[in-house]
Amino acid sequence: MHMNLGATYLGGSRCQFVVWAPLAGNVEVLMFDDRESISASKAKTTCGNGKGRRLRLTRTDFGYYEGIGEGILPGTRYAYSLDGKKDRPDPASRFQPEGVHGVSQVTDPMRSRWGDTNWRGLSLEDYIIYELHVGTYTPEGTFDAIASYLSKIKELGVTALELMPVAQFPGDRNWGYDGAYPFAVQNSYGGPAGLRRLVEACHGHGLAIVLDVVYNHLGPEGNYLGDFGPYFTDQYRSPWGQALNFDGPSSDEVVRYFIENALYWVRDFHIDALRLDAIHGIVDCNAQPFLRLLAQAVHEFAKQSGRKIYLIAESDLNDVRYIQPAESGGFGLDAQWSDDFHHAVHSLLTGERSGYYLDFGELDHVKKAFEESFVYSGQFSAYRRRRHGNSSRQIPARQFVVFAQNHDQVGNRILGDRLSTLVSFEALKLAAALVILSPFIPLLFMGEEWGERAPFQYFTSHSDAALIEAVRRGRREEFAAFRWNGEPLDPQDEATFLRSKLNHTLKQTGTGRALWEFYQELIKLRKSVRAIARLSKSQMEVCCFENEKVLQIRRWSERDEITLFANFSDEAKAVVPKGAECRWQMLIDSADRRWGGPGTTIPSDFKSSENVRLTLCPKSISLFQRLG
Repeated sequence: MHMNLGATYLGGSRCQFVVWAPLAGNVEVLMFDDRESISASKAKTTCGNGKGRRLRLTRTDFGYYEGIGEGILPGTRYAYSLDGKKDRPDPASRFQPEGVHGVSQVTDPMRSRWGDTNWRGLSLEDYIIYELHVGTYTPEGTFDAIASYLSKIKELGVTALELMPVAQFPGDRNWGYDGAYPFAVQNSYGGPAGLRRLVEACHGHGLAIVLDVVYNHLGPEGNYLGDFGPYFTDQYRSPWGQALNFDGPSSDEVVRYFIENALYWVRDFHIDALRLDAIHGIVDCNAQPFLRLLAQAVHEFAKQSGRKIYLIAESDLNDVRYIQPAESGGFGLDAQWSDDFHHAVHSLLTGERSGYYLDFGELDHVKKAFEESFVYSGQFSAYRRRRHGNSSRQIPARQFVVFAQNHDQVGNRILGDRLSTLVSFEALKLAAALVILSPFIPLLFMGEEWGERAPFQYFTSHSDAALIEAVRRGRREEFAAFRWNGEPLDPQDEATFLRSKLNHTLKQTGTGRALWEFYQELIKLRKSVRAIARLSKSQMEVCCFENEKVLQIRRWSERDEITLFANFSDEAKAVVPKGAECRWQMLIDSADRRWGGPGTTIPSDFKSSENVRLTLCPKSISLFQRLG
């Protein structure tokens, strides 16, 4: 019988413990019934300080230790004693109330019944994703505080809320990619109970919820897994710390650990999709690789539970194998982020050409991004100094997530500056329209919909002085390729975190309100106009007006057809629309004064012919629907 890792409350004051610890000769559970008895639990090397009731576990196959304890209730705190020498938190801890160096706590996911039993999820093509960071989205920085904004998020029109990682990290402020306990929900955000309430609230509003998970490394502080077993390997190097052991000796149990983690989120927290962070950082030469096994397990659970559940990868490899079916030699993931789409749009709007933007900056790059998603599909990359990528032409559009901003592309700039501080207001609207009206799944980054100007900077709250300095040094080195001016702000300084908090009042008046309503209208058009709602590459044509720096994008579905003009120039440009002669009616023009623009210069409807010339405002987007 397969038993879940960690502490599983069985009811009747009984709790089952399962831990993989092949490096230990014996393992005991230390249990604490009151906070006074664990006051020393914050000490890094003496979690629990050796005190408390003890339960000796039995060693079973492959280095697992198992046992059932009596007289244990949810809320009981515990640690594992390894050979009586080291007391450590549970590698599969569900809650770390005292942080990464403290003891673990027994939870009961079945204590109260869920209120979303009728929720089955959304189809992937209906996803319009809103990415946010729990700690900076609200002044309080908690799950419960986010819930009060859900009606406004729903009013915007998005359909899915994506949370940056919430696995327990050191201190109370972090992006989340330094998580040391993949199963434990961050205590300062509200713990597992807070996350559950947020998920229920999202589903109550008809919103899917996506969780960012990190399976390419664990954070260095509070990471004690190496004391239990060979979770890590020296065969590979990771830019973020020790590489995880996905293909060496004993790697089957590491694979089990992370697959069980994914199932934990979708089963116990009703998460609808997992965003897999930086899968290019996962080195796995096994003929049955971890990611393929992960996809099989999650999709099998989705089938059994009657729910729609997806795995969305982040990768900079431009490799479609990750999202191709397993039977075709792929990994079977459902979708992946498209950095190329972002880079093509960003470099053309900002003029930036350093770092990875060296490979972009031409109108034709945006054209190819619209047509295929990947711009680099095997040709030489000057930035990488080698060929890069393979062709995404035959991959369905619904399998790509596109964006003009996200936490990486903003936060990994030297000052964490948003697009709103780099380009004009008109260019912001142009970028938004390209993302939302694309044939791909759009992702918005919190605050972009009202032109938030607060930066999103990299912040930490580590307690290890050497690690703090290493992070500072690493950030400086990371920015060298971009030749940005200035010094990176100190990640450890609390002011860096506070500076990144959103100002929600900006969306209530002036240009902030106009931009918010523009986003709302774009999303409404995406949902209601058949030619836009149908995510198809084959029913689309993209034409370049190179001299004018204008793109014309035609999309159609059955009898419905739209044409979109995107002017990337800083000047007004006149173009002759391409395509069959017919009558067109304007749906939206970003230059309209309603959206805070200078005023449209295009008629509300026109009949296309060789004699018709449309004068497009600088940095504008105009959308028309075919009549008749």
